[in-house]
Amino acid sequence: MKTIRRLIYVEALKSVAFVTLGFLSLFFFFDFVDELQSVGKPESLAYGPMQALAYVALLVPSHLYELLPITVLIGCIFVMARLAQSSEYTILRTSGLGPWRALRTLLLLGLGFVILTFAVGDYIAPLSGRTGQLLKSKYQAPYTLVGNTGAWLKEKRDNVSYAVNVLSISRDGTLKNARIFEFDANGYVSKQLVAKSARILDGHWALADIEKQDYDTRSAADKARIVTTEIPQMDWPTSLTAEMVSVALLRPDRMSTIDLFDYIRHLDANGQTAQRYEIEFWRKVFYPLSCLVMVVLALPFAYLHFRQAGITTYVFGGVMIGISFFLLNNVFGYLGNLSNWSPWLTAAAPGMIYSVMSLTAFSWLVLRR
Repeated sequence: MKTIRRLIYVEALKSVAFVTLGFLSLFFFFDFVDELQSVGKPESLAYGPMQALAYVALLVPSHLYELLPITVLIGCIFVMARLAQSSEYTILRTSGLGPWRALRTLLLLGLGFVILTFAVGDYIAPLSGRTGQLLKSKYQAPYTLVGNTGAWLKEKRDNVSYAVNVLSISRDGTLKNARIFEFDANGYVSKQLVAKSARILDGHWALADIEKQDYDTRSAADKARIVTTEIPQMDWPTSLTAEMVSVALLRPDRMSTIDLFDYIRHLDANGQTAQRYEIEFWRKVFYPLSCLVMVVLALPFAYLHFRQAGITTYVFGGVMIGISFFLLNNVFGYLGNLSNWSPWLTAAAPGMIYSVMSLTAFSWLVLRR
């Protein structure tokens, strides 16, 4: 059995590696062509083709994480179909490779891909994505804008709550035009701090060139006033860390599981909705497990007959199944966020659907036939 396992594993690894390399090359080419639009602009003359090439290369781990379940399916289907076409799988069956033993063999292979997918998605892809953004901001405009209104964060301490707006971030991590709104226990704005720059330190933010506005609007109408004070420097105590600000500026699918979990706890503690991040958290948990589903889905192809027809059609079918899984995974994410579905069920639904499909195909084509 060691020889049989070695044969299947080597062939499957070579096929999956070849398919993965082909898909990554395609995505790399499309990303580079798209990134060339940013090369040579007046505000980013230092951003040339080599910098764009490096930035696109840093996006490869993110694509690898997204593509691994699909390439595992296509590679395993090709191996199983080719073994069936050459009658090698028939010989393996007569040598003692029964359906359940074959299933265990492929599940062990799938478990290795699960570990690889989790490692890439939770460690390599977030790090490379963050590095790519820093590289891009280094050669483009001095400050990287975050949308039209910036990123918003919220914090609550005792009976006082704060809303923090970060418009842009510089290449060295300095925040520009940070605005801090302070609300009293009744929800009224009591103070506003507008800092031209801010640095995030341990336990506080170091603000510079601050305009402080104290609002006294609870008095009589003729006594309401706003007191404006100019302050060169001040420390604003806060539990908002650099990681939380980075999370607010990054796409949720580019974050690690630990960062998502910490940010969800922060949102819950401050009474903010965390539906989008909870769905992405559970997708991070369930998505690597889809590799197990894909190898089970590929096993029935070893029991088909390819004497009259080639394996091209079946490999194309595997490509369509993989693409449909990717699309269904994204569609469920959007629907769950819009319809306020249970986050874990939204993330697990595509894998559960394809698990039923794979077990049905295994039962019908392998056990009954």
